[in-house]
Amino acid sequence: MVEEPTLEAFPEDWSRALAVVAHPDDLEYGAASAIARWTDQGKWVGYVLATSGEAGIAGVAPAQAGPLREAEEIASAAVVGVASVEFLGLADGMLTYGLDLRREIAAAIRRHRPEVLLSINFHFSWGGPSVNMADHRVLGEALLDAARDAGNRWVFTDLLDEGLEPWSGVRLAAFNGSPEATHVVDVTGSLDRGVASLEQHRAYLEGLGDGTTKAADVVTPAAVATGARIGVEHAVAFEVFTF
Repeated sequence: MVEEPTLEAFPEDWSRALAVVAHPDDLEYGAASAIARWTDQGKWVGYVLATSGEAGIAGVAPAQAGPLREAEEIASAAVVGVASVEFLGLADGMLTYGLDLRREIAAAIRRHRPEVLLSINFHFSWGGPSVNMADHRVLGEALLDAARDAGNRWVFTDLLDEGLEPWSGVRLAAFNGSPEATHVVDVTGSLDRGVASLEQHRAYLEGLGDGTTKAADVVTPAAVATGARIGVEHAVAFEVFTF
């Protein structure tokens, strides 16, 4: 049996984090439990979503699904102590890596001036043959590049005209759900709020499979398995990159 690599404790000597993902519900499969822990500590966390997830519910047209999923995400964020939720309005399922996406994310980083960026797995796979979707892969790569763009006065100079001064204070970017996790957060005591945050995505969950998907059944097993790796009841893992 191959031994799993050791996970380091996630650093918590910071005060502001910005979570940037492609869709409503991306954060709620694990990261939200850690976010609940951090907001309980008095840290500020904001959400930026590239799309409104309007293409994510089978049988519901985008014009109806988009506003519905935005409302579910705002309610979901509130459960874990997040009041700032922004939607960039890009097309669900059609994110493209390039300067336009980098500029949008860099602008958000300059607006919110975080020390930590949070997102989800952007590798080709979730581990093994399970292919990750294009939006996740594109968003993660753009986020890492935009973190540097945000601090460079001579990149996207039009942002200066909008009053967005450079911000080079991002220390690290952390991706939940990565098959190459490096760090871990003990979420014992905050997992229930993470589960409750996913439960807010009622329309989305009802549209999965036969409509019987339960949030606890999705979130809890991974948290238990990760917790066992460090000797706690529940934990969430991240792949961390530093700047």
